[in-house]
Amino acid sequence: MRTKRGFVRRRRVNRLLKAAKGYVGGRSKLYRPAKETVRRAWWYGRRDRRAKKREFRQLWIARINAAVRMRGLSYSRFVAGLKKANVMLDRKVLADLAVTDSQAFDQLAELAKQAL
Repeated sequence: MRTKRGFVRRRRVNRLLKAAKGYVGGRSKLYRPAKETVRRAWWYGRRDRRAKKREFRQLWIARINAAVRMRGLSYSRFVAGLKKANVMLDRKVLADLAVTDSQAFDQLAELAKQAL
């Protein structure tokens, strides 16, 4: 007896076309172009989720560096000073403090200077 897979194939096609919803023209209506476009979109999505982490870290470091240089330190000396002073704040929090709470950041900069 031969195997027919009408339902299985239809379900697979429908799942993929649902993922391609909102694409222009045949990319949302026809199976093959939709499959290629969705596959590429997933690949770019995976790649850019990783790149996003790098980009945010670069942004935080740039903000910290700018704030620290106004207080007479370099970024690397600041981070080294915080490490010696046993201050365990990550770059995200430090960047947020640099932007929103300059008094607290001044205290951290002084702490880092003293530790060096």
